Amino acid sequence: MASVGLLYVGAVLFVNAMMLLGKVEAKSAAILNLFAGALQVVTPTVIIITAGGDPAAIMGASGIYLFGFTYLYVGIGLLAGLSSTGVGWFSLFVAIAALVYAAHNAFVVRDYPFAVIWVLWSFLWLLFFLVLGLGRAELTRYTGWVTLVEAWLTAVIPAFLLLTGRYTPSATLALILAGICVVAFGGLWMYARLPQEREPSHA
Repeated sequence: MASVGLLYVGAVLFVNAMMLLGKVEAKSAAILNLFAGALQVVTPTVIIITAGGDPAAIMGASGIYLFGFTYLYVGIGLLAGLSSTGVGWFSLFVAIAALVYAAHNAFVVRDYPFAVIWVLWSFLWLLFFLVLGLGRAELTRYTGWVTLVEAWLTAVIPAFLLLTGRYTPSATLALILAGICVVAFGGLWMYARLPQEREPSHA
């Protein structure tokens, strides 16, 4: 069930990336945020209710709420025209909590790729905090590109690997993922700092 939800985390991150990059109108993106947010609240609730008090299952499900609340917060805020600062500061909370989940995956679960994925999510939500909470508008373009990359590398592809039974919690996969993202994010930082092409003026 959680792997299905992960697939749609990728979908909403993809649409939100397009919104940050100016390709999707904000209220249009809000609808998918509400759908995905609802899914990411219902899914962990069902897992926890049916876990029979298993601490490992409850711990694994608890982190899903971080995404559900984020997407519901974003969706409602966009539709209602609310300030983004609340979402921004909540994103700081998510960024810090994600590091705890990363450590748990690395040292307790021994799922090294997801330890890296949680670190990547922490970085992404930190960017959301800077852009939405602190108003660092100059980082919007870079955040959009990072969101686009993470939609596929931290959500869609892992979800399909899990759904098809091809996922392996190996350290090698974790190192490959970390290496790809370091190179990609470094390159995107340089690209995002390039002057944007201006649309031709119409007299």
